[in-house]
Amino acid sequence: MRCILIFAKQPSGCSNPLRKHQGGVDRIRPSLQADGGDVELIGVSEDNIVTVKLTGACAGCPMSQLTLKGGIERILKHEIPQVASVEAAL
Repeated sequence: MRCILIFAKQPSGCSNPLRKHQGGVDRIRPSLQADGGDVELIGVSEDNIVTVKLTGACAGCPMSQLTLKGGIERILKHEIPQVASVEAAL
């Protein structure tokens, strides 16, 4: 069964994949906000690549790649084993 995210009721037995990923991003957010940054979930591809956008102080920070891979990706993969990788939105 394939889930399609539309403004309609989901079929029974079909969980909302973005809700699960958004929950993981929301748990990471306070740490970034404490340093003046933030993260926004852009989407999840069919091959489980999560795309996020770093904003605020994180957007121009030279450590943003480390934050993305060593922080956000590590935490999301721990919470959601299906995550293949986390990439920054262009």
